[in-house]
Amino acid sequence: MTDDDLHPLDTRIIELLSADARMTNAALADALGVAASTAHVRVRALVDRGLITGFHAAVDQSRLGRGLQAIVGVTLRPGQRQESIRAFAHDVRRHPDVIQLFFLGGADDFLVHIAVDDSSAVRRFVVDHLSARHSVASTRTSIIFEYHRNAVAADFD
Repeated sequence: MTDDDLHPLDTRIIELLSADARMTNAALADALGVAASTAHVRVRALVDRGLITGFHAAVDQSRLGRGLQAIVGVTLRPGQRQESIRAFAHDVRRHPDVIQLFFLGGADDFLVHIAVDDSSAVRRFVVDHLSARHSVASTRTSIIFEYHRNAVAADFD
């Protein structure tokens, strides 16, 4: 499915919910200029078609005592089998410090986004949970100074 296949109402729904996933159905309908039942049916259809995959809260990690965030690039040793890659991804994403995990094609095999309380916790995560794995060849850590979230995840213009 491409952007051209979307009805303009569906495009607007995605834009509005990307900016505010907590928007009530009544507010969504009002913003669209349609009946609440129409908005509900269209949102449900977007979910059923897999265009909307969830509704998420943006969490301020620093308010949870996890004020230091980092991105860790991970390169696996050459010749890793699919089972080893899947096991790595499964184990790493279950770690409580991991916010996001990306499997990549390119210089790094994975990018791991973590939120922790201090630099010692970053070190422990990298040394104890990543570098200690036989499948890991190298890691590269970058500290996040600021995070700028797009208000709308999809740009249809």
